[in-house]
Amino acid sequence: MTDDRRDNTLLSGLTAGTIDYVLETRLGLHGHFMSGQVRPVTSATRFCGRARTLRTLPTRPDVVEAQRAGRMTNAHRLAIDEIGAGEVLVIDARAVRDAAVCGDVLASRVEALDGAAIVTDGSVRDLPGLSKLDLPIFAGGVHAALFGNRHVGIDVNLPIACGGVLVMPGDILVGDEEGVVVVPAHLEQQVADLARAQDDMDSFSLQKIREGHSLRRAFPLDSEFRAEFDRSRQ
Repeated sequence: MTDDRRDNTLLSGLTAGTIDYVLETRLGLHGHFMSGQVRPVTSATRFCGRARTLRTLPTRPDVVEAQRAGRMTNAHRLAIDEIGAGEVLVIDARAVRDAAVCGDVLASRVEALDGAAIVTDGSVRDLPGLSKLDLPIFAGGVHAALFGNRHVGIDVNLPIACGGVLVMPGDILVGDEEGVVVVPAHLEQQVADLARAQDDMDSFSLQKIREGHSLRRAFPLDSEFRAEFDRSRQ
């Protein structure tokens, strides 16, 4: 179980591993667990919330100048400044890791607005400052180079890719020590029900193993133990 930050979804308290298991084995959905070394970079690791997305593109001087002059929306700042309570800022950095997508000042704004977490397949910077925040931050790496060296923020709340996973605005992200899994919004109830049932079954198997029973009987449950498990749930 988790101490999910500022969460109001049905997936609160579930682990990324259990959710990914039921997505794959019960629903036949693969490729929802972020790869590419998207891992927690601070001590706050557990969260659950709905995606607010930011798409970046390779930097270009005329676009940067237009954003600074107000002729174009600065999507990077907008995504951060308007994040809602319980939302996860998910940044598609194209897996480019030699420039950071945010540091401690921008992350502090997310925390002040009660954002749930920051997730990116790029890098973050100012790790000493980030470590002081009570905000889960998952990234592909840490790099001190500034955002504008490699990135320009271009779109907010459109479909993106992050860690090899398609993320739609409003999808639910669950993160813990293992990493981040993405649940399509319309599957929230179904995944929550399946994952909680799986947790119950796994706990029952663990109990039987600790009582000395073999894996052959206890994991997965044989017919006798499965009947006992079903009675316990009733």
